[in-house]
Amino acid sequence: MNMTHLPPVSAPTCAKAAFLVAPEGFSLAAQSASDNAYMDLSLRVDPDRALAQHRDLHRTLARHLPTIVFAGDKATPDAVFPNNVFGTVPGRLVLGHMCHPVRQAEAERRDIRGFFTQVLGYAETDLRRQPGVCELTGSMVIDRGRGIGYCGLSERCDEAGALAMREAFGLDELVNYRLAPGEYHGNVVMSVLASRAVVLCPDGFADPQVGRAIAARYGEGAILISREEKDAFVANCIALTERHVFLSARAADALRPATRQALDRCGFEVVAVALDEIEKAGGSLRCCVGEIY
Repeated sequence: MNMTHLPPVSAPTCAKAAFLVAPEGFSLAAQSASDNAYMDLSLRVDPDRALAQHRDLHRTLARHLPTIVFAGDKATPDAVFPNNVFGTVPGRLVLGHMCHPVRQAEAERRDIRGFFTQVLGYAETDLRRQPGVCELTGSMVIDRGRGIGYCGLSERCDEAGALAMREAFGLDELVNYRLAPGEYHGNVVMSVLASRAVVLCPDGFADPQVGRAIAARYGEGAILISREEKDAFVANCIALTERHVFLSARAADALRPATRQALDRCGFEVVAVALDEIEKAGGSLRCCVGEIY
């Protein structure tokens, strides 16, 4: 795959605020488990513990940027991962076209949509009206400062959905790649941090050389991680400020010394939050965070 050198940063690289959806009545969604190898339906879950960990996540994020929480609903257990359904660019809310019916209901949330359209005055782009499946920033990792979308194709996002997201997010460049078997979302195998670094596991790509080519664009900001780190959700991290990268305690514990050193070299302080109860649902910290641009 031939990719041009990175264009200069021309837009904000981090969100101005974040939003979460509480894991009330937390459970594991069987439909989602059908193509999410990170889920194990045999595990028992503790809803109270999931709520406690989510409150700690809220407190931690709120120390760094404005963060709001919407109520959860036991009828939509995967709503704790709102970034798949709701995304933003300045002045616009984007609704994703979800693969599984259990997740499609999440986009009907009038309180979340009303917060953006009525309180913030955002316009709304509803990608459910087009045929492509596109689970927003679960499938597509966006370099916000440069307007580049790296989209992992799987059952959760097809080429039509990727093109629809490119238009909805106003991106200048779209890089599609096929995820490795067993992977479901791009944000589990890579993350662009404040447009100056990328955390990426080549083994998460159907063609690892494609992953290496993406990483090479970021020069000294390329942080290649192992399969073991990926499986512990290290790539499911997010930079919500120019200096802080947020990830789960499980992911932080899995960091190799070389990975920690690379993050430090790139100017990032690691902020970890225990989310092991929520991670039983097949996602980690980045999945929990909706960004407000």
